[in-house]
Amino acid sequence: MSMLGTYVPGRSPIHRLPAGFKLLALIGAIIAMSVLVTTTTGAAVAVGATVLVFAAAGIGPVRAWPLMRGPLFVVALIFGFQLFITDWQRAVVVAAILLASIGLAAVVTLTTRTSDLLATIVGALRPLERFGVRTDLIAMALALTIRSIPLIAEVFTQVDQARRARGLRPGPRVLFVPAILATLDTADGFADTLAARGLD
Repeated sequence: MSMLGTYVPGRSPIHRLPAGFKLLALIGAIIAMSVLVTTTTGAAVAVGATVLVFAAAGIGPVRAWPLMRGPLFVVALIFGFQLFITDWQRAVVVAAILLASIGLAAVVTLTTRTSDLLATIVGALRPLERFGVRTDLIAMALALTIRSIPLIAEVFTQVDQARRARGLRPGPRVLFVPAILATLDTADGFADTLAARGLD
């Protein structure tokens, strides 16, 4: 299964950037897109810029497609929901922002070792330790969140493939109920693994 959190060694300019800078740039880019991208033209620019970032990181279409295939299914579902409650322009904007955000997160995790990401997060949160905050657990939770994005997307993909194999029509009960149950089962697996390693 393709995972956004799988580090790929490389010597691209993005690989050489510090983990802290990449995290701040990711957060800033997501906030900027959420505020500034309000038209379909802006949505196209956001997606195009993300494609350029993939290229700058040395991640070509052959490598990128398996990574984004699962998230694309989730984005398509959100696009359909937005299309139902708003209009097609707003649906395009929301889907583009989400897709670009996932793509940029993928680039960060592909070009940065998980240990470097965790060390950066723990370092930034270290002042909170004087108040009794378990910064190591916060860092672990963030790392699991990053790695869970494609896993959940893959669950939705598998559920949809099972629906098609059975000839069922798409619908909330057919798609979301099995996906949610499978996601909760995966979360239980995460919890058991962490408990076995002595983490809260």
